[in-house]
Amino acid sequence: MTVSTRIDNINQTVQDAHYPKDSIDWLTRLIGFDTVSRHSNLALIEDVKSYCEQLGLVVDLTFNEAKNKANLFVTVPAGKNSDEINHGLVLSGHTDVVPVDGQDWTSEPFTATIRGDKLYGRGACDMKGFIACALTLLPKAVQLSRSGQLRHPLHLALSFDEEVGCLGAPLILADLKARGITPAYCIVGEPTKMTMVVAHKGIAVYRCRVHGKSAHSSLTAQGVNAISYASRLISYVDTLAEEISHRDDNDPLFDVPYSTLSVGTIQGGTATNIVPNLCEFTFDYRNLPHMTQEDILVPIQAKVAELSAQMQTRAPETGIELMQEESVPAMTDDDSAELQALIAALTEDDKRHKVAYATEGGQFTNSGIPTIICGPGSIEQAHKADEYVELSEMARCDEFLQKLLTSCTIK
Repeated sequence: MTVSTRIDNINQTVQDAHYPKDSIDWLTRLIGFDTVSRHSNLALIEDVKSYCEQLGLVVDLTFNEAKNKANLFVTVPAGKNSDEINHGLVLSGHTDVVPVDGQDWTSEPFTATIRGDKLYGRGACDMKGFIACALTLLPKAVQLSRSGQLRHPLHLALSFDEEVGCLGAPLILADLKARGITPAYCIVGEPTKMTMVVAHKGIAVYRCRVHGKSAHSSLTAQGVNAISYASRLISYVDTLAEEISHRDDNDPLFDVPYSTLSVGTIQGGTATNIVPNLCEFTFDYRNLPHMTQEDILVPIQAKVAELSAQMQTRAPETGIELMQEESVPAMTDDDSAELQALIAALTEDDKRHKVAYATEGGQFTNSGIPTIICGPGSIEQAHKADEYVELSEMARCDEFLQKLLTSCTIK
């Protein structure tokens, strides 16, 4: 069987399976899967897996412990005429979306709806739009591979649970390491309006639990007020946040040029006339790539020890617990200069951006894979009611990925 005949057979198979032919159709299909993080993503993953297998590709899945969620990793291999050794380029996207609970949607969130020049639906920009464009590109990449013209492998990585702490991507990366696959570059298709994001902050979320001692409010000396001690620690966190905002090594290229600390939730107490024995609050730390969690943990832990000692002089069973709940590493631009130059040429825009939100990009750079973020849609539309992506953004992404594929082609 000739190469062209095999390609024709693959194209006919996809056509017979009624898979979408373009990115808008793919996005419509993907939005129809309710992949809110608390739900399984397996229906979407199995659909994409079937599509890839009908293209003749070998699909690798990694599952969570409960086996109700999966990552997907698939490779379009370099053509047999490739004269370079290169582990290729990863197109990375997450399949989960945030909930729609309590949001006032104009249309059904899990049914794609086009109104004017926008396509609405949960995940339209964050980030099924990019995945749709990548899936549309795959048959073209397969054709180039089978005709011997694809210089480097092209990988597609789809993860689960990005929205709840980037839990899926580490399993993909561990699997690649075990298989000896080290991609040369990665593009994470989070919504950037097709501009180039070269770095982002890390995120660490902490829960602080203050254990006091109850007493009647008329006998406060017999109790230890958990809310009062929590407030002292919160005040210290706010003071530390102000201090780190004025460091000499802040980075003006970030939209918020310094690391931040922010208290997000608090609860405690049962009645006004009872000295509260418990108060909990949470805070998050968004660090510039050159800063670490230790930069704020060390002083906060020292303050926790100081306040706990004060509490225990009055009641030895009291004290403060500090627990980490989430940790997503920052994405650095240390080794991505070559990739940045390529993206700048393909987008005809050499402006570099750095952002405060986090993605799976930090996990890729931590694994030694130079990474940038570039995808259709605006982060301002993410997580909102009537989330949308502009159709022109999808067209720009399609064009960008086609140029990217051409850059990997043997002339």
